[in-house]
Formats: sequence, C-alpha cells, structure tokens
Amino acid sequence: MLVALGARFLPAGENGDRTIAVADFFQGMMATALGDGEILRTIEIPACQPGIGMAYAKFSHPASRYAVVGAAAVVHVEDGVCTVARVAVGGLEPVAARATAVEAILTGARPSESTIARAAEAWSPSAGDDVLEDVFASADYRRAMAVVYVRRALAKAFGRAAV
Repeated sequence: MLVALGARFLPAGENGDRTIAVADFFQGMMATALGDGEILRTIEIPACQPGIGMAYAKFSHPASRYAVVGAAAVVHVEDGVCTVARVAVGGLEPVAARATAVEAILTGARPSESTIARAAEAWSPSAGDDVLEDVFASADYRRAMAVVYVRRALAKAFGRAAV
C-alpha cells in the first residue's frame, strides 16, 4: 500500500537524518535501504483528499499470512473521470512494483467494470518471466491471481472514491 500511496521514509542515524522515496526504500526480500546504525523515525504518507479512494486486496498464504499476491490501488475521481491512478502489486517479485500499464489505462477514463477489467489484464510483472514461485503457488498461478486481485482492489478503490 505504501508503494501505491507514494510514501517517504525518514530514517535517523549517527550521520543525521535523510529522506528515502518508497521506490528506493524496499530493496529485496526482507531488505531495505536503511544503513547500519539507522532507525526508521517517520513514514510520511500524503494526505487523503476528497474524491480519493484506496484499497488493498490480498491473497494470503494460509500459514504465514504473507501475500502470495497483493494489490494496492489509489484512485482520484473528479467529475466521473479518473484523474490519478496508482497501482502496486506485491508477492510476485521480491519488491512490490507499480503497475504503470494499469495506471495509464485508467487515467482519463470513466471507471466502469469493463475499464477496470481491461486495466487489470494489462498488469505485468516488472521482472518479466522472473516471478517468484514456491510449493504453494507457481509463477503462472501468481500471474493469474494478480489480475484478479488488481481488479478487486480497483473496484473497491473506485467504490470508495465515489462516496
């Protein structure tokens, strides 16, 4: 969700304070950009404005509850048109990634079931064919579920933006 929201991380350490953009903070499986001797002091999340809807849809691993697939959506709707869409997908790669192809389809469009479905189908992993897999879920299964969970997150986010 923090990737879709465009969060910023502010660690403090012996060399002072710094700011890390969300795109640079998460670096791999259980790895961050925090340096030795740093502690995360603050996470800045942009304020929610009228017309913004957000949602997170997750297919959890039954034992760990970690996301096998997770999709986060933040949308802004003005006069019935999506003016901003930020979508991030996690669980398929070591780091959650923005789904820019999905965002491009939605931006400037009127939200509808067909638009959401078409946008969700445009999702693709940034790593291409290098999607995580394990005994619980194959790479192909994760790819297929990503479309489902992106669609669910978008539908919920657009529903919340309309309220």
